[in-house]
Amino acid sequence: MNSQQIEKELWEAADQLRANSKLTAAEYSMPVLGLIFLRHADNRFQQFVDEIEKSIPPQVPAAQREGLLKLEFQGKAAMYLPQEARYDYLSDLPKGKNVGKAIDDAMELIENEYEVLKGALPRGYSSFEPDLLAEIVKIFNRDALKKASGDVFGRIYEYFLNKFAQSGAQEGGEFFTPPSLVRMIVNVIEPDHGIILDPAVGSAGMFVQTGHFIEDVRRENPNDKATFFGQEKSETNTKLARMNLAVHGLDGKIIQGNTFYNDEHRLLGRCDYVMANPPFNVDSVDTKKVEAQVGEGDRLPFGLPGINAKTGAISNANSLWIQYFYSFLSAAGRAGFVMASSASDAGNKDKEIRRKLVDTGHVDVMIAIGPKFFYTRSLPCTLWFFDKGKGPAPDQNKGKGAGSAPAWNDSDHVLMLDARNVYHAVSARSHIFTEEQLANLTAITWLYRCEQAKFLALVASYQRRVDEWLAVLPDRLAADSEKVQELSGLLTAFADQVDLATLNEGVPEEEQITAAQLTAFKDEVKAAWEQTKAIEQQIAALLVQAAATRKKIVAADLTAHAGQKALQAELDAFLPLLRETQKEVEARHKLWLKLQDRAEKVLSARKADAYDNKRSRELKRALTAADEKKDEEPTIRDLALEGLKQAAYFIVQVNKLHQRFPEAVYADAPGLCKVVSRADIAANDYSLTPGRYVGVAPPAEDDEEDFQERLTKIHTELEELNEKTVLLAERIRANFVELMG
Repeated sequence: MNSQQIEKELWEAADQLRANSKLTAAEYSMPVLGLIFLRHADNRFQQFVDEIEKSIPPQVPAAQREGLLKLEFQGKAAMYLPQEARYDYLSDLPKGKNVGKAIDDAMELIENEYEVLKGALPRGYSSFEPDLLAEIVKIFNRDALKKASGDVFGRIYEYFLNKFAQSGAQEGGEFFTPPSLVRMIVNVIEPDHGIILDPAVGSAGMFVQTGHFIEDVRRENPNDKATFFGQEKSETNTKLARMNLAVHGLDGKIIQGNTFYNDEHRLLGRCDYVMANPPFNVDSVDTKKVEAQVGEGDRLPFGLPGINAKTGAISNANSLWIQYFYSFLSAAGRAGFVMASSASDAGNKDKEIRRKLVDTGHVDVMIAIGPKFFYTRSLPCTLWFFDKGKGPAPDQNKGKGAGSAPAWNDSDHVLMLDARNVYHAVSARSHIFTEEQLANLTAITWLYRCEQAKFLALVASYQRRVDEWLAVLPDRLAADSEKVQELSGLLTAFADQVDLATLNEGVPEEEQITAAQLTAFKDEVKAAWEQTKAIEQQIAALLVQAAATRKKIVAADLTAHAGQKALQAELDAFLPLLRETQKEVEARHKLWLKLQDRAEKVLSARKADAYDNKRSRELKRALTAADEKKDEEPTIRDLALEGLKQAAYFIVQVNKLHQRFPEAVYADAPGLCKVVSRADIAANDYSLTPGRYVGVAPPAEDDEEDFQERLTKIHTELEELNEKTVLLAERIRANFVELMG
């Protein structure tokens, strides 16, 4: 089952509480998140437990085995769970057993094992109606959820955080940062060691993704390499952060405290990395409390922002956050954080603070992000990046004209990246970055930093992915062809053997099937056979070409740009055949399914002895898209088309990178990225808005992938407009009723 379907089912299950429980959303949100915590913790526990148990000698007494199991979990990216805290134990409790008390006891057992969780895990499950709670527990124990692992379950956890934020059960969603933005921040600053701080930690998503980065990219244990420190104003979110760290096996210290006024960890000037998504545009920060910090280790090195003349409070706290993040960094530290787009251009005191910041030479990268990445607010934002380790500009850079793109990143230059038009529309309200969009945006920062090897490795990975998808084509296309041929054979047999009199038996004369209709159907089946033969020949030609292309990929030198470019020329030449075959395979499905539909609805095929109704239904399921039938697993049709689409997709990814960076070195790309000097920024009123510098992309002919993505975006925007139309019509109707009295 895909993660979106799991999310939907789980939310529907949790939503039963709204209908059937005496508790409000605010009351049941944390207990439900607690169940997700248990389910997630158990999933991660199960990933390691079998391997660990096998390593324990069989002669060890049962009484000692549990102790050894617990010991072996130290250093694993998972929590040890006592027997009575494992999800199967709770789900299998006999009817009549107090499930609420058992869950409360499980939470206590876990807290006893992990001091960091003391007081963090939810309690009060006895307040739930026993039968309802037992049902929710069992729903969370379905096979699809038990098999979910890694990022799939992480997404579910984050999905629930978001859904509760939307339902008003949390504080405006301040704790939730979209995974796309978290990953973008991690990709740019590469936090892989030392002290890592998030002063607005929320649910600790930044730390979890950092753990993935250290583990998956650096191939090291996060707890050996980094120390995580978080501060969070909300008590609820502080608990969520501690739960999230623990379930991922990460060590960290999360303290409740208001970062505007307190530095609970005392880490000023000591952090190797700072990451955050602070609340935007806060306008009620107490000026006197903030002023008390000025001079205390330069927490506000560039001065106070503007003051509201009426209230005396700081008029906008964005510049406070920016300075806090900067001041926490060590001499070579990096920071990455989310900020309201308005902060990049704000005037008055904010502009002066920005000038001083730019003059340090530590502003590294600015990335503009479009709207709809946040679930609880649709405004665009900007990702800011600092790097105190940037060196001075080399001598060879002197004398270059303003706006020229250097072949290095240094303290005199900033990378401006406008990603507002880079996104994938999940729905009318939700945008994300795909894996490849994230990687391709990150690749720009690699080239900016002269890390060509990383860029070449990304291109090589895409070209190897082409090989992987071409490898599955023979089996998948053969399976698809087999089903098509079986369906075509079934329809041909029906057309040849059907008895018209039998079909018309008991049917009023005016509704009877005519001989002309049957003859026309036979002719269409015959024509479809001829078309199918031609498509089969094209598939055969494609597979021959795919085999030859795979040999070229294996033989290519993918470590060198020249080798990659030579191979890409071959792949580009192969791309039209891939796309054309995809269209033909789809056309073949539609052709035979249309004939099947006509046989059953017009010619009453289900009444004929010559027609196998059961097999017909099975073949229709195999040759229809899973999402059209709301099935959980992809169909044979889906798998065949996926192979063709994905092979083409990864060819296109390399094409895009080569078009923008033909020599595998950084170059300004109009409408996307530009390296600017501090003089350029000064000439633009110290604006740090990327769109002000990158210009407009030249008109280009969209390839097929771009066209399909554009259609998806248009469709989701249309959905949103339709929703707004309905809401507006309802508002007008309500106003009209009110006016009429």
